[in-house]
Amino acid sequence: MYSVINLQGHQYIVQKGDKIVVDRIKDKKEGDKVDVKEVLALFDEEGKDVKVGRPFVEGATVSLKVLRHFRGPKLHVIKFKRKNRYSRKLGFRPELTEVEVVAVKASSSRKTKKSEEAAQPEQKDS
Repeated sequence: MYSVINLQGHQYIVQKGDKIVVDRIKDKKEGDKVDVKEVLALFDEEGKDVKVGRPFVEGATVSLKVLRHFRGPKLHVIKFKRKNRYSRKLGFRPELTEVEVVAVKASSSRKTKKSEEAAQPEQKDS
């Protein structure tokens, strides 16, 4: 089962066993678990069973395990204005976290307004 999750303002398509690199999760150490409740969509491999949230799917969670924290490659930023003798070079290394998807859980009971209305008997005023 695939899921689309929202983690720190970024969206990722993940399934069980995937390893992804995300922005650093500051308050977690290596080996800690992270539960993501902001699941935007769930779907199977064939795309027949699709659940889309409004904005999140109710009762769905994705469990992540922090594998390691590391710094990415150095990125260079250059500002330059011609004819003004102006140039500026900056660089930084982003702090990243590698996580593994441990489990994708979806609630099996999904209630809709129509099913709730059908379950309640109609009351007639006499």
